[in-house]
Amino acid sequence: MTRNGRIFTGANVENASYGLTLCAERVATVKAVTAGDREFAAVAVAWDREGFCYPCGACRQVLYEFGPEMRVLAVNNNGDYREEALATLLPLAFSHE
Repeated sequence: MTRNGRIFTGANVENASYGLTLCAERVATVKAVTAGDREFAAVAVAWDREGFCYPCGACRQVLYEFGPEMRVLAVNNNGDYREEALATLLPLAFSHE
């Protein structure tokens, strides 16, 4: 979700060369950026299992570029969720500064 309230969705795009796979978080980020939205407020990661799944390290860094203050919601198959600050999940992130 961008700061202006627009919601962009994404899905994992698997590839036989695993390193070229795109995570849903980065797919949604690219869709938002190409639509002109570059300031994010939150991201939700949902999966169909118990427990919670959070963005991978690469996605955390990409998300940080567009919303270092954003909230990360992890949602499981029961509809339970946990909320974390992106900065908590990516301490000492690389930034333009």
